[in-house]
Amino acid sequence: MSTIKTVSYPNLGWNTAADIHLPPGFDETKKYPSIVSTHPIGSCKEQTAGNIYAKGLAEAGFVVLVHDASFQGASGGTPRFIEDPAIRVSDIRFAVDYLQSLPYVDAERIGAIGVCGGGAYTVHAGITDHRIKALVSITGVNYGRLIREGFAQFKPRELAEGIAQMRTAQAQGAERNAANLLPDSVAAAKAAGITDIDVLEATDYYKTGRGQQPNGATSQLMSFSGAAMGWDAFLQAEVLLTQPLMIVVGDKPGGFGAYRDGWEIYGRAASTDKHIVVVEGWSHYDLYDKPEPVSLAMAKLVPFFKDRL
Repeated sequence: MSTIKTVSYPNLGWNTAADIHLPPGFDETKKYPSIVSTHPIGSCKEQTAGNIYAKGLAEAGFVVLVHDASFQGASGGTPRFIEDPAIRVSDIRFAVDYLQSLPYVDAERIGAIGVCGGGAYTVHAGITDHRIKALVSITGVNYGRLIREGFAQFKPRELAEGIAQMRTAQAQGAERNAANLLPDSVAAAKAAGITDIDVLEATDYYKTGRGQQPNGATSQLMSFSGAAMGWDAFLQAEVLLTQPLMIVVGDKPGGFGAYRDGWEIYGRAASTDKHIVVVEGWSHYDLYDKPEPVSLAMAKLVPFFKDRL
């Protein structure tokens, strides 16, 4: 079985908390290929990026580092619950720095994987950090597009103005309040008239024993979300994203847009070694932890990483 070691690396950027998943029979005198695993928006390292994908990849022979985003989970930084794409991508770069400092990691064989928002952050990191030799996005969502569309109810100018007003008020002494991104329960969501599969299934994952974790807060300080309004996870992918790339999506699309974003980055990436895996009959949140769709995804991504790392 794989084992987990909890680490931090405050001298390499933010005070980031992370788990390293080590393969069965780990020998610290050997050199291993390694992978950075990045969690979704509002998630933490103990959820899907850690207990599903990092664990599975470690059991396949990789050293896998899964980190809590800065200002989230067990990582340091205040104010809490900041979701800033530039910081999230920097977290991935710092994770690569840390892996390259470990004597049992082969610095030339580092890959990256991410889930949901973490999938698109992983893609963006790979565009400009070519120390990452291969990338996998699991049901990746371009957070810049999502905040301009779904979060803004397709009124991005109004949301930008609202964020500006919140930031001004807080600078002048108003209390900072993190917004809960999801309803309290599936029943509450349905009672409010919500029918979108992604919202309902996200609530089922994050708000029940299925996926709920103490640090998986599903909260966000919206007043610090202005930077995301002008961000595109796929910027310059046509020029700079040259590494091997695998995109995994379910074929039951929901409002968060992973299916759409998956096909977009597949088309835009400059890589000549790129693959899109459509897991038929399954949804965005099925790919978080449901055994059958996860096994279908792992059957593709494990050999992908083994061949390229």
